[in-house]
Amino acid sequence: MGLDELKDKVSGGATEKASDAGIEKAGDAADTKLGGKGGEQVDKAQQAADDKIGQ
Repeated sequence: MGLDELKDKVSGGATEKASDAGIEKAGDAADTKLGGKGGEQVDKAQQAADDKIGQ
């Protein structure tokens, strides 16, 4: 297996789904800790993390 094949496997759909689930879970935990306050900031942080990881 070459480096390009490995990169393709790592950037595949399963990895993206797992990272999305982790980001969502972290955002939900933050929402719970904040008591629902600051939800917009949490959403922005989740989106920024997804954009960065999804590259």
